Amino acid sequence: MTIKINTPLTLPSGVELPNRLVKAAMTERLANPRNEVTDRHLRLYKAWGDGGIGLQITGNVLVDRRNLEAPGNVVIDGAPSNEHAVMLSKWAEACKAGGGKVVMQLSHAGRQTQKLVNPQPDAPSAIAVDLPGGQFGTPRAMTGDDIKRLIEKYAIATKTARAAGFDGVQIHAAHGYLMSQFLSPLTNQRDDEWGGPLENRARLLLEVLKAAKAEAGPAFGVSVKLNSADFQKGGFTQDDSTAVIGMLNPLGLDFVEISGGNYEQPKMMDMEGLKPAHDDGARESTKQREAYFLDYAQEVQSVAEMTLMVTGGFRTREGMNAALESGEADLIGLGRPLCVDVDAPAQLVAGELSELPTWEKTLRIGPGIFGPNSSIGLFKALNGFGMQGWFYHQLHRIADGEDPNRKLGVLSAFLKMQGIDSKMAKAYQADLKQTESV
Repeated sequence: MTIKINTPLTLPSGVELPNRLVKAAMTERLANPRNEVTDRHLRLYKAWGDGGIGLQITGNVLVDRRNLEAPGNVVIDGAPSNEHAVMLSKWAEACKAGGGKVVMQLSHAGRQTQKLVNPQPDAPSAIAVDLPGGQFGTPRAMTGDDIKRLIEKYAIATKTARAAGFDGVQIHAAHGYLMSQFLSPLTNQRDDEWGGPLENRARLLLEVLKAAKAEAGPAFGVSVKLNSADFQKGGFTQDDSTAVIGMLNPLGLDFVEISGGNYEQPKMMDMEGLKPAHDDGARESTKQREAYFLDYAQEVQSVAEMTLMVTGGFRTREGMNAALESGEADLIGLGRPLCVDVDAPAQLVAGELSELPTWEKTLRIGPGIFGPNSSIGLFKALNGFGMQGWFYHQLHRIADGEDPNRKLGVLSAFLKMQGIDSKMAKAYQADLKQTESV
């Protein structure tokens, strides 16, 4: 049978997807100061659900309220209040209103928690993010008891997602967040059972997945997002990633999503970090192909016994279908294009659209704007975070029932994001202080 983007797929859990297109997880930062789901989430995710996507993966839902990707994250840190449980159920309903399915991504930011949230976040080792601007503090190395409590938090969040009507959870072990930090020898320099050789560095991910599987039950999937590499010398390599996938095979996962990079080396955004990327022997064909991580997915097919999802760089229907037909990918992850064109999946599936707009090429800040030294450090960071802010702003407009602002400048978007983050952080800190004083 020829497999194309409109071919249905039944995952190992029994969850049935109407097509092979997946909205990959993207931070939406729409939660209230208590880190709960809001009506803005419902509006945004219903728009995506109505747009013909086969599966939605939520933006990262954090399992520890003191270690956030951003102050506007949704958090499940223990059993939710009745009000939050109701909103979580409404969120799942909104996602599935168009006939697709939804998976909740569970995450912990670790050392990539901003200072305005926590100046000393939890991490495997006390190694700070190496970026200019002072946004990230030096983390605190977690104790063994901290790690055991964290595993339980993931189990509770999985149970909550199932009760709310989600179709599964995805454990985020990519992009430099906590699970990814444990996997990398650059950020995990422990000498206990959670560090050292790869089997120890992968132990937390495996224990979390086992805890999630124990809470899953029938017709509820557990999946993982994994870096192909972090593209840093001495870091998590493609060989490491392939070995981890071998460790995941016996767990009966619904799928593994292949991505790559972290804040210091943002390959998931097709951008170069401040230091040269370590390509880990990647072939030149990898750099020339439409999807960033497709060649690695092809190589790992001989090892992986589970469904593979590839995210990053897909823009043409022809390229998506070719990846599916060749067996290099089983699911196609789409991210930034859906921040602007929520109806694109239905148009792709129907054959009405052959190529997604590539907004990234128009969103670079010119080096002249900051003077002769702007090509280093600050300029690169502004381009990365400014581009992120541009897409983030579009999500907020859709969540407010407005059309995307395609004419927004990337510098303006960066400044807007900084202002919104600062405002949300103050509200978050005020609520956190009040909650802890009760």
